[in-house]
Amino acid sequence: MVSAPHEAMHRIFQDHPDLFSGVSKVLGVDFAPPTSVTLMPTDLTEAGPLERRVDTLLRLETEDDEPLLVAIEAQGKKDPDKPASWAYYASYLLAKYRLQPMLLVVCQDHATAKWAEQPVQFGPPQWPLLTLRPLVAGPHNMPVLTSPAEVRKDLALATLSAITHAKGPEIGTILKAVTTVLRDEPDTVKNPVIEFISRGLAKLPAAALWRTLVAVDLSFYKSPIFEEVREKARAEVRAEARTEARAEVRAEARTESLAEAILDVFEARGIDVPEAVRERVSNCVDPESLRHWLRRAAVAPSADAIFTDD
Repeated sequence: MVSAPHEAMHRIFQDHPDLFSGVSKVLGVDFAPPTSVTLMPTDLTEAGPLERRVDTLLRLETEDDEPLLVAIEAQGKKDPDKPASWAYYASYLLAKYRLQPMLLVVCQDHATAKWAEQPVQFGPPQWPLLTLRPLVAGPHNMPVLTSPAEVRKDLALATLSAITHAKGPEIGTILKAVTTVLRDEPDTVKNPVIEFISRGLAKLPAAALWRTLVAVDLSFYKSPIFEEVREKARAEVRAEARTEARAEVRAEARTESLAEAILDVFEARGIDVPEAVRERVSNCVDPESLRHWLRRAAVAPSADAIFTDD
C-alpha cells in the first residue's frame, strides 16, 4: 500500500517542478532551470499484462538543452527488484518519447539512500550492457535548513529537506524554521507546505511536533490538516464517551445481578424480605457492599440481619 511519506517525496515535484534543478545542483549535477514543464502520464505499461507505473514523470523544457524527461521515485526501503524496474523505466521512456531520461530517487532513510545511489550493471561481467546510475536525494546529502533565512530562500527545497530529514535529530529545528517563515505567507503557499510535511512525517515521532508547531505558530483553520486534527480529536472524544457509557452499563448490570442474587437467596431460604430491605438492596450501586450482603444472606437469620455490622 502506498504510504503518505511515499506520496509526499515525489508529489512535491509535481507542485514545484523547478525543485529538480535545485536538488540536482545540491547533488553536484547542473541542469538548467526549466522554462516550461509538462506533467506526463505515469503509466508505463505495455500491451502485455504486467503493469508498471513510475511515481512522478516530468518533461522539462530548458533554454540550453533539449527537453528532459525526469522520472521521480520515492523509495522507502531497500528492494533488490527495483534497479531492474528503474532500468526498464529509462529504456521505455527513451524508446517511447525519444528524449533522454533521468531518474531521481528520494529517500528518508540513510541506508536506503546509500543503497539506491550505487551503480548497477546489467549484463555479463565480461561486458556489462547497461549501467544504472540514478540521482539520489536523501538525509545523507540534502541540506539541513535550520534558519528562517535559509528556508525563505527556497521554500520548496526546505519542504523536501524536512521530509528527507524526518528521522534525523535536526528535524525539530527544521520544522521550527519552516513555521517561522510560513507565518508571513498566504494560505495558497502555506497550506500545501503544511500538507506535504504532514504527509511526509506520517506516523513518525516528529509528526506530533509538527502538528503542535502548526497549531501554535500558524493560523491554519482552513487547512485540511486542521480539519483532520480536529476530527481526530472529536472521534477520540466520542470513542471515550462510548467506552465510558459501556462501562457504566456493565457496572449497572453487575450491581443489578448482585441485588437479584441476594433476594433470590432469601427466597430460597424461605426468609421474608421487608419492603425497606428490598428497596435498600435494589437501590444500592456499590458492588462491594452488595457482595458483602450476598455472603451474609446465606447465613443471616433474617433479611435485615445482613446490615447489622454496617
